[in-house]
Formats: sequence, structure tokens, C-alpha cells
Amino acid sequence: MRRLAIAASLALALSAVSPSAQAPAPQTPPAAPRPAIPAPAPATTPPAQPAPAALQAPAPFPAGAKIAYVDFQRIAAESIEGQSSSAKINALVSKKQVEGSEKAKQLQLNQQKLAQSGAVMSEAARTQLEKEIEKQTREGERFQQDAQAEINELQQELQLEFQKRITPIVQQVFNEKGLHLLLSRGDAGIVIGDPGLDLTADVVKKLDAQAPKPAATPAVRPAAPAAARPAPATPAPATPAPPRP
Repeated sequence: MRRLAIAASLALALSAVSPSAQAPAPQTPPAAPRPAIPAPAPATTPPAQPAPAALQAPAPFPAGAKIAYVDFQRIAAESIEGQSSSAKINALVSKKQVEGSEKAKQLQLNQQKLAQSGAVMSEAARTQLEKEIEKQTREGERFQQDAQAEINELQQELQLEFQKRITPIVQQVFNEKGLHLLLSRGDAGIVIGDPGLDLTADVVKKLDAQAPKPAATPAVRPAAPAAARPAPATPAPATPAPPRP
């Protein structure tokens, strides 16, 4: 039961990628651009920025407490593992967006060609262009479906990997604190709680400690300079023979 609760929380945490990491936009021609709105002139005196609040030490765990909570959304956002998963999802989404944008551009060019020159085209040329537009439209819709399925598959794969890594860590924190109950902040609807009961930082710290370290790049020694070759000997000028008497 505990594993199911963790899995449900992680599904929500890992699915909350950045706004750019969404399904590629539908393959429809963009609307005509609107007139640019000029930006307001900057104020003569910029408003004073509030000073950043001083960093506070984490609140201590209350002695004898048997109930605590973790924030899986923060774990996914702050841990090395969670950031790596989000980066992989965002990279795939960006790739699909570029591919979808190129397909939409080609479709738009053909639609503009048909609208501008369709009346003067031959019947055969216009029919061929209309078939090409219809084909591109079908391919664009299929691309959207396949791209979304591929993104969802990657999210599920990363979610399972993340769950395998984080479940024993959450169990370890649970045992170390001697808890009777550990809640998920996003699911429990906590309104007010002692900050010391938040064990999110403990989980992130342990999770990062187990993250694979990047392989060290071996230092490349500079190549030794080639030995200087001796300069070719310059032949001495020939001494002219003395004239014969």
C-alpha cells in the first residue's frame, strides 16, 4: 500500500515538467501576426528591490514526533535524479516541436500556393497539390499522436526508475526517525504543520548522495614538441682555381 501511494505521488511530480515540455502544437497554419505593441518606456527611477531574505537554518525535527511528511514535487524539482529526468523529457519535447514545426511550415507553404495560384493552375496540377495537402495533413495528425505517445512512454519509464530509487530512501528516513506515519504533502492536504516535520530535504540529500557521479575526464597532456631537426649544411662556396700561366 505504501509503494502504491509513493507511485501515485511520483506520477504527479514527474509529470509536472516545464511549460515547454508539452505535446507539440497542432499542425495548423499560424494566424496572421498582430501589430506589435510598443513596450512601455522604462521608468526614470527604477523601483527599489526588496533585499533577499536571510537564509534560515532548517527547523529541527520535533523530539518524539511520530508523524511527518515529504513533498514529492520538491524532490523531483530539487534532486539531481529529478532534474535529470525533466531534462530528458524536455529534450525529447523540444525535438518533437522542431520536427512538428517543419511539417507545419511545409503544409502552410502548399496551402498558400493553392490559395494564390490554384485558379491559374491546370486541373492536373491543382489536383496533385490538393492531394499533397491532404497527405501532409494526415501525416501531421499522425505525427502528433506518435509524438505524444513517445513522450508519455518516456515519462512512465523515468517515473518507474525514479520510484525504484526513491522508495528505499523514503523507507530509510521513515525508520531513522522512528515514525508511525509519513504523509505526502501534495496528497494529504496539509494546512499547517511544524516545519521540522518536513523531511523533504532529508530525502533529497540521501537521493543525491546515491546519484551516479559523472565520469572524470582524463587530463590531456600536451604533446611534446618535436625535436628540432638540424638545419641542412650550407655548402661552402667553391674556390675558383687560379689561372694557369
